[in-house]
Amino acid sequence: MTHTTLDRGARREPGLPGGDMVWIPGGTFWMGSDHHYREERPAHEETVSGFWIDRAPVTNTQFGQFVAATGHVTVAERAPDPADYPGALPEMLQPASLVFVNPGHPVDLRDIRNWWRYLAGADWRHPQGPASSLDGREDHPVVHVAYEDATAYAMWAGKELPTEAEWECAARGGLDRTEYAWGDEMTPGGQPMANTWQGAFPWQNLALDGFEGTSPAGSFPPNGYGLVDMIGNVWEWTTDWYRASHEPAPGAACCGGAAARSHDPATPHIHIPRKVIKGGSHLCAPSYCRRYRPAARFPEAIDTSTSHLGFRCVARPG
Repeated sequence: MTHTTLDRGARREPGLPGGDMVWIPGGTFWMGSDHHYREERPAHEETVSGFWIDRAPVTNTQFGQFVAATGHVTVAERAPDPADYPGALPEMLQPASLVFVNPGHPVDLRDIRNWWRYLAGADWRHPQGPASSLDGREDHPVVHVAYEDATAYAMWAGKELPTEAEWECAARGGLDRTEYAWGDEMTPGGQPMANTWQGAFPWQNLALDGFEGTSPAGSFPPNGYGLVDMIGNVWEWTTDWYRASHEPAPGAACCGGAAARSHDPATPHIHIPRKVIKGGSHLCAPSYCRRYRPAARFPEAIDTSTSHLGFRCVARPG
């Protein structure tokens, strides 16, 4: 096991900008991986300046405080503008969000509609749909937050969202080029280190880690910097526009910029740019999605909210 040039001893710095944050010292680390999904390649050295990051993802209680103070209405609570979604069916143009629904039996893994539902009335207050509530979930990560919602919260809190490099640096906890945020074994000594899926996805959740859905923030051991839930539980937004690898895009100086290049080529008629999300979630499984690793990354349209996507914030000196 090798280590980065970063100082693995997390510490609180003078002038902490408020809240439960941890200082991540600047330095150079190995970002990405050459051994998993194509979008993680190539592994390369990346340098970041020191920054503070939330110890845990933003919880339902914290997000509720923001909403109470500002009156913010999330993207999932608003009806989509038909002009942004040409050809959309009327039932899709209502306040709604994506909710995971266990099909209860094996399904074709090539079609995500077998376990995702665009559910009217699902939002951060109603994470499983209109009949659900936050009772008992107050200290779980907030979900059903689109990129706009996460940035609005960060601005209110006097913070920002992390870049992909900052997020990955923090998630590695001072370890360099290891598979997981805690080393090279998924369950060292048989101990679950994150809230992920055990069993045959998406119908058999053995819950060997103790949870079927989201878990209270901090239910699993912290990484080397003292951060919890960087892996599993919920995906987290970053500020980077998505591209399909760490290689510079051809013609990077033209073609409408990074936002335009982040659009999903499978839907050329819908121009919704995508950001990088990191960390995986409680739905990541060895049989389907091995993205419970610091190097893993995935594109998410900025207008999209789901039942397994949240965020945490950073603050930078000066």
